[in-house]
Amino acid sequence: METTIIFPAHHDAVDEKNNTAIRPFSIFNSATERPVGLSIIVAIAKDRSIGKNGGIPWHIPEDLAHFKRCTMGHPVIMGRKTWESLPFKPLKGRRNIVISGNPDLHIDGADCFTSLEAAVQSCMSEETPFVIGGEQIYRIAMPLATDLIITEVDTTCPDADAIFPVIDPNIWKITEQSEDILSKSGLTYRIKHYRRI
Repeated sequence: METTIIFPAHHDAVDEKNNTAIRPFSIFNSATERPVGLSIIVAIAKDRSIGKNGGIPWHIPEDLAHFKRCTMGHPVIMGRKTWESLPFKPLKGRRNIVISGNPDLHIDGADCFTSLEAAVQSCMSEETPFVIGGEQIYRIAMPLATDLIITEVDTTCPDADAIFPVIDPNIWKITEQSEDILSKSGLTYRIKHYRRI
């Protein structure tokens, strides 16, 4: 398979965390208009762990900078706990969208919806939205996503409490891939762009 080298390392960063819990929603039916694309962006360890105790189990400032570059100017969709875990909120330069089972939830700096379906539909006139966490919202977003931006981190986290779904090679193909990058934190990682087949 031919791949393209992309995503050079950068050292500017903003702390971001991923973790959430929300109720499921109904999947789009054939009559529902869909946006041009729906992207998932996430950093994953070798064991598919993505979170522990409401935070990311590692610190890779270059990947946080990559997250910022990818999502800047796009809507970002997250669960309530992910919103609460952000050290700086709202995320500047992006429309912040929070999903919660509480229909009365109102958050300064964010638009609130009770389902991923409603959140995505609200982005029809905007650029491709990015789903940024946590575990449950990633799981319900996978059937709708057109693109996955995956940072593979060369580590494991046996006591993680948030795990990313399996990426099925029969559904997803790698279209771009970076070289291995050594973070100034000491961890090696690479970034892969998957598209739905």
